[in-house]
Amino acid sequence: MHFYYIFGIFMVDSFKLDKMKKLLEKGINPYPYSFKQSAHAEEIKANYEKMEGTSVSVAGRAVSMRRMGQLYFIDILDESGKIQMLAAANITEKASFELLDEIDAGDILGIEGTVSKTKRGEISVEAKGITVLAKSLRQLPEKFHGLNDTELRYRKRYLDLIANTEVRKFFTTRAKVLSFLRNFLDSRGYVEFETPILQQTYGGANAEPFKTRYNALGTDVFLRISDELYLKRLIIGGFEKVYEVSKDFRNEDIDSTHNPEFTQIEFYEAYKDYNDFMEMTEEMLSKLVKELFGTTKIKYQGKELDFTPPFKRVYWVDEIKKKTGIDVAELTDEQAKEISKKEKLEIGIVNAYHVADALFDKYIKPELFNPAFVLDFPAYMCPLTKDKRGNPKLSERFELYLAGKEDANCYSELTDPIEQRKKFEEQDSERKKGDVEAPPSDEDFLEAIEYGMPPTAGLGIAIDRLAMILTDNVSIKEVMPFPAVKPKNEPTDQAAS
Repeated sequence: MHFYYIFGIFMVDSFKLDKMKKLLEKGINPYPYSFKQSAHAEEIKANYEKMEGTSVSVAGRAVSMRRMGQLYFIDILDESGKIQMLAAANITEKASFELLDEIDAGDILGIEGTVSKTKRGEISVEAKGITVLAKSLRQLPEKFHGLNDTELRYRKRYLDLIANTEVRKFFTTRAKVLSFLRNFLDSRGYVEFETPILQQTYGGANAEPFKTRYNALGTDVFLRISDELYLKRLIIGGFEKVYEVSKDFRNEDIDSTHNPEFTQIEFYEAYKDYNDFMEMTEEMLSKLVKELFGTTKIKYQGKELDFTPPFKRVYWVDEIKKKTGIDVAELTDEQAKEISKKEKLEIGIVNAYHVADALFDKYIKPELFNPAFVLDFPAYMCPLTKDKRGNPKLSERFELYLAGKEDANCYSELTDPIEQRKKFEEQDSERKKGDVEAPPSDEDFLEAIEYGMPPTAGLGIAIDRLAMILTDNVSIKEVMPFPAVKPKNEPTDQAAS
């Protein structure tokens, strides 16, 4: 195989480049402006009996080519799927038939022809006219047998979508999830907002932020870790039902369920509490699954995942005490250090918060598969949450677990400004001790809440994890079009072979 360097930046197939030059010599623009597409591959296949013999114009990428004497068979891949194009000297216009000498797998073509079936019964388009819509200058990966290098798939997602077309279905499902959730909330009178991504004070979660700078304002700012505190400002201002589909950013590890840039939907409603939102969450997710699959019972990694309400309730503190004898509601930082050693917990920050969290991950999380609400966290883990009615050592908070993965987080929101300031000060103290995930006090939010905030419930859903589960994947990278990958400094030609 020969390669050609252009400006020393990228490499192309020299044979393909020569064919592009031949097209230009024939007066053919290999990158035209438009093409009138009248049908898609799956539409033709699904409606063959009605469309047989009709004229259509299809467009897509040539992913494979076969020649048998004066017959050409070219598989064309469009957004919907793949269909065969048949070209022959006796049915294809002479100029178009001669054009086939300059066409390769990878080129994007426009085909005008007639819907038919081959002798073997394959639905095809008999080409009358062929138009080059984009001349490909690189080889498709491994003759379109598939792109199997995981890092390369994520780095060059455009090749992944060409070679592994099932990935398209993952992204389509993800889009349907977001559309459903928006419609669900809109139908209940919620208003969608956009809140600042760049924030002078970050908050709403325990996470290390990304830091940048406003040159025009001469100040450092942070990429938001959550949009919670701004949506609450809208509740304080008089809106009763608000939500946002947001990109949030946390400077944390990358693994199968974490990406530094991720998508979530957060919504807040005045005069509700976490009990109301448990019922609403059950209704929302069971209807979502029924909408996508026609049933509330689906398969995830070979096991049945049942979204039929009501979901299981698991009580956070009680379950850990049953498993370990430890009452994490009473846990101090000093006790946490001893427990961490005894339990051999592998955590970077050793305090009550992180040790309690690690104990849950060790003893309770592995037992959760079907949808389950994990309820009533230790109060010290919940700086934005009301205390549990009747037990101030706990908080009215739940997390929703699906297939053993946390996917949603809800509070009966703390609306007492005096208590909120106290909890912010406790976080400040933990941050000064070295907990980089503890956010700072937000004085502007404290001022806002001092004007009065109504009783409110709020919930955030991790869209990437939800889409991962609903597409039967084990990594959120499979449902993120462009996940974070390690940068590659040197030019690469792994895709051409």
